[in-house]
Amino acid sequence: MKEGAKKNKAVFLDRDGVINRETGNYVFKPEDFDLNEGVFDALAMLRDRGFMLIVISNQGGIARGLYTHSHVRKIHDILNKKLSVQSISLTEIYYCPHYPATGRCLCRKPGSILLEKAIARFNIDPAMSWMIGDKETDIEAARRSGVKGILVKPNDSLMDYMNIIIPRQ
Repeated sequence: MKEGAKKNKAVFLDRDGVINRETGNYVFKPEDFDLNEGVFDALAMLRDRGFMLIVISNQGGIARGLYTHSHVRKIHDILNKKLSVQSISLTEIYYCPHYPATGRCLCRKPGSILLEKAIARFNIDPAMSWMIGDKETDIEAARRSGVKGILVKPNDSLMDYMNIIIPRQ
């Protein structure tokens, strides 16, 4: 990357509860994967304003033996297909497969390693970027990486929060 190269801006999104319906259980079966209201409109609005769209998700059910990486990839394939029909594409999806009771890791939110990895890889300016999450751990990960955080209620419409990122003119 050349010195002084233009930095990108991004919106990092938690998955369960922000993009798709949080059920209170792990979402790893295709039949349980339902997008929340407003996802298409909000992501299209962010895309049109030049934001990269990056998912950052804890998937501790893998470490607990409840499902596998293959299950998570299948859900992400479904997500990408649903978004592509709306001409929306995610820059990347990062997830942590670990769980605190089964061992320590650096990638699980509230840790910021996955955000920092994306920031470095895609030349993102944290000061121009946001993290949308439904848990305090999402907001803590944002704070640790220098990104502004937006705490949403689980399963709320993302459109209810777009005026924070994109002020009305």
